[in-house]
Amino acid sequence: MLAYIWQYLYSTYLRYWVKWLIRQVTRTCELQRICSGYGPGATRTINTEYSLKYSKSKLLRGALVSRKEHLGNHVEQIMKEKNIKVQTNPLFKESLHASLLQITGYNNLYESVEDVRKEAFCPENPQHEAMLLKLWELLMPSIKLESRVTKQWGDIGFQGDDPKTDFRGMGMLGLMNLLFFSEHYTQEARLVLSHANHPKLGYSYAIVGINLTEMAFSLLKSGALKAHFYNAVSGTPELRHFHQLYCYLAFEFDKFWLAEEPESIMLFNQYREKFHHVVRNLLTDPHVCLTLSATSKN
Repeated sequence: MLAYIWQYLYSTYLRYWVKWLIRQVTRTCELQRICSGYGPGATRTINTEYSLKYSKSKLLRGALVSRKEHLGNHVEQIMKEKNIKVQTNPLFKESLHASLLQITGYNNLYESVEDVRKEAFCPENPQHEAMLLKLWELLMPSIKLESRVTKQWGDIGFQGDDPKTDFRGMGMLGLMNLLFFSEHYTQEARLVLSHANHPKLGYSYAIVGINLTEMAFSLLKSGALKAHFYNAVSGTPELRHFHQLYCYLAFEFDKFWLAEEPESIMLFNQYREKFHHVVRNLLTDPHVCLTLSATSKN
């Protein structure tokens, strides 16, 4: 609570005077100090985002919601307003533009992920059906699916005879994540599935995977993944980068689950929250980059 009170007091009353004092001493504005003081990555971009968000200038605040194609012009306008000369600050323009690409890109990524999440799985859609069948083929290459609706789906962790009902919460996002993991990290996905089918420590592979999709989505929505994406992607993050983050969660959760050795799958929610807490702690590191440490990436 004290931290929130301090944050409010500082951003509302004290920040302007601190910035003014430092500018008198250094003869540089806050954005100049950020862009020259930090290299590419989360530290620079997060500080840039904070500086723009709490600026008294409408122009600077507007940069946070600028379209990608307008960012160049927005940077030029900021330099003009702040009287920043290219001759004396040769790297400022490039650094600010790179940070803005990441900031606006994160917002656009959330919108893209949300659009996919809202798309319901439709059995009448040939593309949806093809993706589902491909998931089976990648995970169970030596076993033929007897029919479209069958108890065999339980072998890869779906609850019923027809997986469509399990995608209701996360829509096509859940299926796309499962398929991306199986396509790009096939050996790892099959290894995780084999662990999920363990007679004692097993869990429902697909259902847990969809649950981890919800975790990844909630982290994205809350902004907790900013440091990760700002470190992992030098430019604009795309949907595939979100899928790669999911692959990390799927692989690491499996290791976490086996290491914890839960007594029963009925304790899943308890261990899921524990894993969630571990991930959130990792994301507080400004240098965090959650990438799947696997050797067989396709």
